[in-house]
Order: sequence, then structure tokens, then C-alpha cells
Amino acid sequence: MSSHNTSSRPLVIDGLNCAGLTREQLIRTREGGVSAINLTAIHPDAELADALIQLEEARRVIEAMPDVATVVTSVAEIRQAHDEHRVGVIFGAQNTLMAEPDVRILASFKQLGMRIIQPTYNEKNRFGYGAPFVGDTDKGMTEAAYDWLAEMERQRLLVDLSHCGHRTSADFVRAAKRPLVISHGNAYALCPSPRNKPDSVIRAVAENGGLVGAVSWSPIVRWDKRPTLDDLAAHVAYMVKIGGIDHVAFASDLPEANGETEEEWEARWGKNGLYPNITGSLGPWYGFGTHVTEGYESMAKTPAVWDAMGKQGFHEREIEKIMSGNWMRVLEEVW
Repeated sequence: MSSHNTSSRPLVIDGLNCAGLTREQLIRTREGGVSAINLTAIHPDAELADALIQLEEARRVIEAMPDVATVVTSVAEIRQAHDEHRVGVIFGAQNTLMAEPDVRILASFKQLGMRIIQPTYNEKNRFGYGAPFVGDTDKGMTEAAYDWLAEMERQRLLVDLSHCGHRTSADFVRAAKRPLVISHGNAYALCPSPRNKPDSVIRAVAENGGLVGAVSWSPIVRWDKRPTLDDLAAHVAYMVKIGGIDHVAFASDLPEANGETEEEWEARWGKNGLYPNITGSLGPWYGFGTHVTEGYESMAKTPAVWDAMGKQGFHEREIEKIMSGNWMRVLEEVW
């Protein structure tokens, strides 16, 4: 894919970005050819007041470096940021704790620039059950979730089911009137983490016009040994087989430069961390410093992702759909 360094740079969207929001990090992101990111601008644990503070802090940081990044709220603004060689930052949230008191609060977050929101993170909340709830413990969408979904669709905010449990995910897809996404999730058939999605959900999201973003976060790429970009590309190929080339995308979910210490990482993401049925099954390779997919330790290395897809037999036109074409179609329709 030698064309990635030419003046006709392809547009690239990172479906989920949780890296540090610093000038240096955004420069690395730009060096990797990434045009826009779905930034987790609000911590999944944040309730209303904290969410507002975090969102405004993210805006302040971005506005202080207008030569490198800009907040984007439309497809046209994503294209403009790309043309200006700036990283377009889409404000997203991986939970809806901030709107648990009243889903009408979602309209205010739209006014503040948010565009992609998940109903729940890994926990249970007012709207449903997170991925660690498996089997009968995932009781699906709640009654309140139907109001949440209706308000999200009324506001033309994009629904993201990445961290929902399997039954909760299936319920949302069934109830949705517009396309929705799994911004960062892999194939359960290849790696049976509860964070990954079964074929039935991948197929249903595709049939609904949405997409699934294959993600490099190693605990859901491979368990037995440290995954490589070839393993990530295998998830892409599998999900294309299930959902079709028009319904698969890409997400980094790369915790680069996010300031987490080894102790903080162990407490949250280690084998004995908060989510043992997600990280506890991993082999001895999984530890602080070796916890990212090999070959993708920095956003600057993003072109290697496309090279791995090329090795899987994807053609340039197909790779461009995965890079951004599928995202742009979904965003155009929903926003």
C-alpha cells in the first residue's frame, strides 16, 4: 500500500481512540495517516457533572492546538479536517451514566458536540448489561433503554454497542430504526471473549446498515499468545465473510500515552483486574508493556494495519472501505 505516503492520502477513521489527548500524541496519530478519531472524551465511570467537566477539558485541549486537531461534528467537517491535514476529533462516550437521570440530557450533549454514545460500558446500568454479563446474567435491554434508543435516534446520535452483552446487543439491533455500530469489537468465533460479538449480532448489525470495527485491543484479538496484526486482519476477514465488505471497519483502542501507571493498569486491566472474565483467561504474554498487539504499539504505525489486510488478500478498494468508506456512509445516514 505504497500510496499511503502520497499527496492523495486516503481518508482514515479510527473507530475508537482512547490514547492520551496531547499534542505529541495527536502528531503521532497524524503521522500514522489517521484523519479522524472517535475519542472517548468522557470516562466510562463519569456521571453528569464529571462528564461535563471532562468534555470541556477535551475541547479546551484541542482548541489550544488548531494546527494539529479540530473537533468535528459532521461528515463535511471530517473531510475538511482531512484536507487540512488535521486530526478530526469526534466526541464519543462509552457509557451513558451522565444521562441516566433523564434521557433528554442526550440532547444537551449533542449541543456540546457529542456524536457517538454507548448505552452501557462493562457494567449494568439503567439501560442494559455490559459484556461481562454472560448467559442468563445478561437480561437484555431494560424498559428505560427503549426511551434511550428513541432519543438517540431522534437526536441523530450514533448508537454504539461495543461493550454491551450479547443479549443486550441483539435486543438493541432488533429495536433500532437506524443503522448502529459496534465501533470496536471482534469476532467471538475467533476469540471467545465476552467482549466480542457472535455471528448473529455481526450479521444483524450489517443487515441494519451499520458496521463492526475490528479492534487491535489484544485481549479480544487472541488469548494463547500475544497477537499480531495478522491476527487482527484475520478478524477483519472473518467479519467480512459474515457481514460483507460494506459493514466492517477498524478501531485502534490503543492506550498510548494515556498516563496509566503499571499499578493502575494492573488494577483495572490486569488478569486479576476489574473484568476477570475478559482479561483473566489470557496467557503469560499478557502484562504491562506487552499488552498491546505486536506491531501496533503506536498510532504512528497505523499503515501496518493496512499492510496486514493486504496480506489477507484485500484489494485497495476494499481496504479503503475498511479505512473510512463504511464509516462515512453510516455517519452520513445517521447524523
